[in-house]
Amino acid sequence: MFVTSGSYPPRDGHSVTLLVDGEPAFRRICEAIEAARFDVWVTITFLWSSFRMPDGREALDVLECAAKRGVNVRVLFWRPDDETASLRRNAWWGSPEHFDELRRRGSPLHVRWDRAQGGFCQHQKSWLVDPGEDDGVAFVGGINLNPHSVVSPGHHGEGQNHDVYVEVRGPCVGDVAHNFVQRWNEASERRAADGHWNGEDELPFPARLPKPRGTATVQVQRTIHAGRVAHGRPPVDGAEFDIALGERSVLDGVLRALGFARRSIYVEQQYVEVLEVVEALHAACARGVEVVLVMPSEPAVGPDAYRSPERRAFLERRSALGSYANFTLCGLAGSSEDGRRAPVYVHAKLLLVDDVCAVVGSANWHRFSLFGNAELNVAIHDVPSARAFRVALFEEHLGEDTAHLDDLEALGRFKAVARANRERLARGDPAWQGLVFAADVARYGVT
Repeated sequence: MFVTSGSYPPRDGHSVTLLVDGEPAFRRICEAIEAARFDVWVTITFLWSSFRMPDGREALDVLECAAKRGVNVRVLFWRPDDETASLRRNAWWGSPEHFDELRRRGSPLHVRWDRAQGGFCQHQKSWLVDPGEDDGVAFVGGINLNPHSVVSPGHHGEGQNHDVYVEVRGPCVGDVAHNFVQRWNEASERRAADGHWNGEDELPFPARLPKPRGTATVQVQRTIHAGRVAHGRPPVDGAEFDIALGERSVLDGVLRALGFARRSIYVEQQYVEVLEVVEALHAACARGVEVVLVMPSEPAVGPDAYRSPERRAFLERRSALGSYANFTLCGLAGSSEDGRRAPVYVHAKLLLVDDVCAVVGSANWHRFSLFGNAELNVAIHDVPSARAFRVALFEEHLGEDTAHLDDLEALGRFKAVARANRERLARGDPAWQGLVFAADVARYGVT
């Protein structure tokens, strides 16, 4: 799970808390920003014009309120290029209208815009509050500033997302800050007239780490495309790493975690589109590991996306996971206004292994996230934390408490409830337990 192929070492001494779904996650983030004394640093991929924080607050209002009381608030926004121009509609990409809005507001924020490698995305989602202090906190995950994401746990309706953040306190907050400084100082648009707002100055790299706060060992893992960042100053107590060549510790960390599993694997993923990951799942199933994979019930990539022989061969190999009795694919469905069941879009990027370790972050299991986007994950080794993550997720998805069960017993309950709900779905009965239902991996994304 921990790797040597990235910028940051594993560090001991963290407290970690899983924030399930957008409403509690953004509420907690807002609380942290309101308590900030010195710095708030944020990386944002998408900010919809219709997005509101819990209680109806605009995201810029929350940040500007902190800045107006003297907090150093800095935001890195992604600027899509021509190849990704269709995504500008939901990105705060620094259009003339966005600059007009900043001028109208007299915004005290410090902003830079950053492009990715052609055709890719600056996909990191992170919030840092007072990272240079011992009580500093980092929030890392996959939740975009999207109105479909502001959901209370267990209360998903039609068109809403399920997603997670992890709140981290301890030394690796300094590594998340190092990542921010590295990106801020080399943001692609920093010298363009429309590439920054109050963003002329550079940031110093962290000179110290926050003190230990708990029992979890945590490693920050990234995808960084070669050539996007030139200066690889090592983090505090870290080794030299030539970041100019790129970093793929996210992929290495995922494969390491899947290979580590001896009892159970629980995954929530928007995409599973990389052969190396599918082969690692096959290997886990072959050695007897119980595997549950939760994905969007309506695939993000359908059968018409690619028709090449290579694509068909990949789908056949992924579909073959269904040949293992110890593999289960599931979707989530909430209640719609007319009483029927409606799909919940799984946007989370989370991996739990053996009730011992967890990986949470921004990276999908597709070629963009694992080979080209800028991504940010945290890998966690800590039995109490991994178990608490599983209990929190299963309480929502099953509608029951699994704290008294071990990982295998809990996955057994998960599979049983999912299959029972699948039978209810087939006969049109919306009276389910929880949200989860079993799906057919042989048909997923194929028909």
